[in-house]
Amino acid sequence: MQPPALNLKAKGDLAELKVATDLLSRGYKIAFPYGEDWDYDLILCCERGLERVQVKYTRSDGRVIMIRCRSHSLTSGRVRAVKQYTANSVDWIAAYDATSDRCYYLAADLLGTGRSTLSLRLAPSRNGQVARIRLATDHTEI
Repeated sequence: MQPPALNLKAKGDLAELKVATDLLSRGYKIAFPYGEDWDYDLILCCERGLERVQVKYTRSDGRVIMIRCRSHSLTSGRVRAVKQYTANSVDWIAAYDATSDRCYYLAADLLGTGRSTLSLRLAPSRNGQVARIRLATDHTEI
């Protein structure tokens, strides 16, 4: 029997748990902010201090991981506002890729003043491009 499909909230919850488990297994300590109205999903406690981590669920196509760097505030099922993450609001974007069951970590300086998406390559580009790409293997550590 197949498990039921996950809704957006369940996908986000799963991603948070996967990232938290990954960070804990690496020896980090984490904390969760109370409530829903935070710009980040968890707090990483490390040698550098406390760092804000925004977690995203994604499903790659096996070649590229597309990570949304924004969130939508919903009221009655309608988009009320779109928030783009920047280095002012988070220190890390952590992406859980359900296809590979792996976590990837992107420093907030990659966000600039706000981006809609970031992509990580799992496989070489078909056209042979190597400049200005981000390899997923370069983003497995925090």
